[in-house]
Amino acid sequence: MDYDYIVVGAGSAGSVMAARLSENRSNRVLLLEAGGSDWHPFIHMPAGLAKLVSLERINWSYSTEPEPELDNRRLYWPRGKVLGGSSSINAMCYCRGHRKDYDDWAEDGCTGWDFDHVLPWFKKSEDQGRGPSEYHGAAGPLKVQDLRYHNPLSDVFIEAAQQAGHSPTDDFNGAHQRGFGFYQVTQNNGRRCSTATGFLNPAKERENLTVITHALAEQILFSGLRATGVRARVKGRTREFRGGEVLLCGGALNSPQLLMLSGIGPADHLRETGIDVRLDLPGVGRNLQDHLDVCTLVRCRQPITYDKLFEPLVGIRYLLTRGGPGSSNIAEAGGFIVSRHAEDDRPDIQMHFVPALLDDHGRNRLEGHGMTIHACNLRPTSRGYLTLASADPAAAPLMYANYLTTEYDRTMMIECARQARLIFGQEAFAPFRGEEIHPGSDVTTDEDIMAFVRRKAESIYHPVGTCTMGQGSEAVVNEALQVYGTEALRVVDASVMPSLVSGNTNAPTIMIAEKCAAEMTR
Repeated sequence: MDYDYIVVGAGSAGSVMAARLSENRSNRVLLLEAGGSDWHPFIHMPAGLAKLVSLERINWSYSTEPEPELDNRRLYWPRGKVLGGSSSINAMCYCRGHRKDYDDWAEDGCTGWDFDHVLPWFKKSEDQGRGPSEYHGAAGPLKVQDLRYHNPLSDVFIEAAQQAGHSPTDDFNGAHQRGFGFYQVTQNNGRRCSTATGFLNPAKERENLTVITHALAEQILFSGLRATGVRARVKGRTREFRGGEVLLCGGALNSPQLLMLSGIGPADHLRETGIDVRLDLPGVGRNLQDHLDVCTLVRCRQPITYDKLFEPLVGIRYLLTRGGPGSSNIAEAGGFIVSRHAEDDRPDIQMHFVPALLDDHGRNRLEGHGMTIHACNLRPTSRGYLTLASADPAAAPLMYANYLTTEYDRTMMIECARQARLIFGQEAFAPFRGEEIHPGSDVTTDEDIMAFVRRKAESIYHPVGTCTMGQGSEAVVNEALQVYGTEALRVVDASVMPSLVSGNTNAPTIMIAEKCAAEMTR
């Protein structure tokens, strides 16, 4: 046996797992990553995220299959293909969700995953710039800080939200989630703090940790139903690595893909794809969930947005000071709303404000200056699934998100658009507000808004659930994240979430890895 642990995927969870497991110098740990190193400067300069959307060498650049309820469009799903994974290309918003999200997990059979049990692992990972508190830690590897710079329009947005009847907040991760304010970000003095930066880089010097990049995992190796290693293609050459335990950290798309490539998943689908069935596990690839997002775009009558920045000057200022617009995460402010449709006191709508025109993930550049409010339904009831395109490990999986297949989800997306319009219509925006670009002033009825949603709604990049933790018929892993019916095999990433949390998914994914690593090494 070459290694004690083989971690597949050096993303938000995998970097944490490799770093924590290698803290014990008697553990021999191998980390395999399909992408390359995180050398690109746009990764580390926060505002560079606007450029990452088109850099396919660090982005899987997935798309769903045609979505029937969204005019049969293929929705773009960026995923990090680089050390740090999606934590190296995301907008750095640090959000945990609502306490009841985790209490629901526990009530549904995930013992030990209620909020009181997961809070210590959120705190362990965190180095909170404001210092420690009941809800925050200040000794972890993940830097969580206030933005060093923000656009004045972000202040206007928060003021307008208060005029619309919403309360202000200075901490979305404290005692009360609801309200509007500035996001804290995973940054260290104006630089992105991905899990590669915070967790993995300090661990790389350990002799017991081996990191191999450009290593595409092709199959889990087994002896019977016990995982014994991984076959991977490393820079064009097939290699086999042996280990005592295999940990899949490829995320909600690649972890179920690798399980199925290895013969673990829905038996009929595996046979249809030409893969020998090792274990019929029907839940692999099922329960796919994502936050669908609708953007309201309004022109700005004053040239203070991020649309026409002189990029060389921004870059020079950032290099000299680690401040200015280059240190912005672009989605600087936001909020959580409890709408009239909410079933409990949890917010059911999240907003991100962007002081720029953002259309089609920033890939469609619009002329002029403007502002954007992203709004998403936090707890969708639609469920999708993922399958293999073929037995070729290099082929992208097929994603069927099945957005808007329930009446509740359609109602909530209309509510999202109306709430964004309500905020843009407040007095605080009066000196800046120009014409509405999307949905457009002629879009007024629920039917019109729904047509707009079908035409323009996009993912906000939070896929989860495809290797669900729990005890039901579609469960894939138990509360220790061990794959049912196997030995020495776990899944540790966002795919194990039974349901979406009420917010961004990066911090919860890091928490999942922290909790799993700690419990494995007790």
